[in-house]
Amino acid sequence: MNKFKTFKLLSRLVGVTVLTVASLNTFAQTKSIRMIVAFPPGGPVDFVARSISETLGKELGQAVIVENKPGANGIIAAEYVIKSPPDGSVIWFTSAGAVAINPGLYPKLPYNPITDLAPISLVSRNDELLVVNPANPATGPKDFVANAMKQRTTMASSGMGSVPHLASALLGDATKAQLVDVPYKGAAPAITDVMAGHVDAFFGDVPGLINNIRAGKLKPIAMAADQRHPLLPEIKTFKEIGIEGVDSDNWYALFTAKDTPAAEIARLNQAVIRTLNTESVKQRLLNSGTLPASSSPQQLGELLKKDTNKWARVIREKNIKPD
Repeated sequence: MNKFKTFKLLSRLVGVTVLTVASLNTFAQTKSIRMIVAFPPGGPVDFVARSISETLGKELGQAVIVENKPGANGIIAAEYVIKSPPDGSVIWFTSAGAVAINPGLYPKLPYNPITDLAPISLVSRNDELLVVNPANPATGPKDFVANAMKQRTTMASSGMGSVPHLASALLGDATKAQLVDVPYKGAAPAITDVMAGHVDAFFGDVPGLINNIRAGKLKPIAMAADQRHPLLPEIKTFKEIGIEGVDSDNWYALFTAKDTPAAEIARLNQAVIRTLNTESVKQRLLNSGTLPASSSPQQLGELLKKDTNKWARVIREKNIKPD
């Protein structure tokens, strides 16, 4: 074979190699991403996931498909994501409970969120709001605490070890008020019984309460947060009246399988940030009561460690056991 033919053959081989690499890269970029949600369709976590999925897909150049895998307090979804390929093709959209509360609640949890998952970004913050029946005499946090110091006050919760339950425990510790937990199988029946006057009060995420507040079926009392909520600017925080240590944030965030390449984590992270800065997405979340809040992967990892330690301490001190 002469030199000219050899050169032509090498050129063709190089061309094929370049085309193959380009095709693989294109395939990687167009392959859909599965966003796993550990709750049934229609709930607040699912709402936020679906509110960001389309825009996130546009930012990534890939379809983002929301897939619900409810059950076992998030454990089913967690195990699925942990066992998925470490390439960013499966991401987990979860509330704080399954990653920051479960480790302290379940002695034999089959996963460790800190070591078995890779943080991508915080997505939203959901500070807890204390609500009562409209007939309740309390008009704010001072009244509520003063009344609870004098008489037994029942607190509905969405289950043992849930954020509403733990927020009540923190308020009880901070005030020494007579707060009695009344656990329900989820937030919906708990809220229903507060509206019916069967239970005195409930801590809940603003998105799950705001429509009933607007309809006059629930009365907001106080935020367990650093700042007032933009949809309820007249409602004080416990901190404002000198009650510290009640802050409870049921944040939502995105994780994926450990060992996912740092470059892919960074790509996903930047797409989430751009998505949350998109005006239509931002307004939809704000109007629902959810506060958009992105982060770096490192910041989310630090938040996870901090809240895991915080909730483990409360669970241990109160000897809380799962339902």
